[in-house]
Amino acid sequence: MTGELLRIGLAGLGSMGRNHARVLARLDGVEFVGGADPAGDPHRALGGHRLFPAIDDLLDAGVDAMVLAIPAVEHEKNALKLADAAVHTLIEKPLAADLDGAIAIREAFRDKDLVAAVGHIERFNPALLELKRRLDGRCLGRTFAISTRRTGPFPLRIGDTGVVHDLATHDIDIVHWLLGGFASLRAELGTQIDVTREDMVEAVGRLENDTIVSISVNWLTPMKQRTVTILGERGALVADLLTSDLTFYSNSAIPVEWEEMARLKGVSEGDVTRYAIRKPEPLQSELEAFRDAILGIPGSVVVTLDEGVKAIEMAEAMLAGRLGR
Repeated sequence: MTGELLRIGLAGLGSMGRNHARVLARLDGVEFVGGADPAGDPHRALGGHRLFPAIDDLLDAGVDAMVLAIPAVEHEKNALKLADAAVHTLIEKPLAADLDGAIAIREAFRDKDLVAAVGHIERFNPALLELKRRLDGRCLGRTFAISTRRTGPFPLRIGDTGVVHDLATHDIDIVHWLLGGFASLRAELGTQIDVTREDMVEAVGRLENDTIVSISVNWLTPMKQRTVTILGERGALVADLLTSDLTFYSNSAIPVEWEEMARLKGVSEGDVTRYAIRKPEPLQSELEAFRDAILGIPGSVVVTLDEGVKAIEMAEAMLAGRLGR
């Protein structure tokens, strides 16, 4: 370390970078050195912190760690530079613009004594953290299906990638983290706004544990939706990622008295519970975990480069339309 506080710099001051700047400026144990962006600071995110014209200038100022919040097409070149400079690095998702780039980044950091992480921020969403805790505790028993929905209007901030790399990588990572790897996947892509990139994907498949998976992502829906639903033998868990609410819908244990309904012999709705959970800001939790991992604090967990590569690998399978059987 270069001093008592962990010196962290930021590359990219766009729509995501400005939020990193806000959190880094108030993060305990951190000295926010400043941000680098050749376009300047259009959102005035830096406050009184220094603006650097380029990443090299920020490195010259001396940093222990960096956050890369730049376009995905620039990740590989700059991540390799940071690995060579022995700087701990958090790279916003997707890890790279393609699988070859993601693997190159992973290999560059592999044999170095550095913390390298991917910014899959949903891993730090309070609703998903609680969902995973309950899932790991066998709250649902055996799982039957997991479905994710991530839809909303077209984001003007996006100019270098389609909806699969930009959004579906979130859901690929969530599914893999919660329930394990994919055995098969089939996808249908849509292109409605810009013929050069997809803006809609509907994918179905099966996980290695035989759970059925469904992923729905688009930039075409006029209302924003972010949900994860897991169906199991004891009911369903539904996480709303926008409000960080987690709700459990249990199967009823009460006998059905209505003769016509009883003939169906299916499950019926039991108790509905919305859990009371703490709701810290996911980005702050993510950056705290990155800081703590650098400091070697036990229990600190980041999204690894291996996990980032896996998300890109599955995204490319989705773009190809099919994986496995």
